Amino acid sequence: MYRDVSSCNTYNYGDALYWDARYVQEGGSFDWYQRYSALRPFVRNFIPLSSRILMVGCGNADLQMDVRDMSLFPDESFDGVIDKGTLDSLMCGTDAPISASQMLAEVCRLLKPGGTYILITYGDPTVRMPHLSRPVYNWKITLYNIPRPGFQKAESSTPSRKSFLEPIPLSEKGLLPADFVLEDPDSHFIYVCKKINDTEIDTIPTYQLTADVL
Repeated sequence: MYRDVSSCNTYNYGDALYWDARYVQEGGSFDWYQRYSALRPFVRNFIPLSSRILMVGCGNADLQMDVRDMSLFPDESFDGVIDKGTLDSLMCGTDAPISASQMLAEVCRLLKPGGTYILITYGDPTVRMPHLSRPVYNWKITLYNIPRPGFQKAESSTPSRKSFLEPIPLSEKGLLPADFVLEDPDSHFIYVCKKINDTEIDTIPTYQLTADVL
């Protein structure tokens, strides 16, 4: 498992100094990746209204904490964790595999059994499933894909599926089906990772992933 260069472009998204400078220059608030209107069905379906939710990646908010060490919170503190691009930023760093492992271990630790981690990312299954599917997390993973805000598909194009709210059936290796077509090449993947109880472990599909994928 290596650094994910597929969505890093020319920017040093893995460097905290880059983000400090960017937020000073831009000011104000900015909604990364997807707006709530697009994410609402996923949040409402998988995280009950009464839940205690952790939003990792606070942007330019006043509260700061390192997602690789959230020891301020005790185990099983949250019913849900939402991540819009934070794991993506870590995956652009030089120590990406270690940082990603540390962050996901903390997310898993903080989730209650039955809780859900919702990851919104540019990373397709070839670069995210090797990290998310580690048995130690006990996550049952469901994958979705939605276009970026404002995307307009060609009128002549044929939709690849009926609804973006339909999960994508992963292959036996935990990858996209061979015939799956992205309507928007710059779309976002949504991984819904439910932390299951020990008694449910036998129902989790096992994905055989090679160790040298990006």
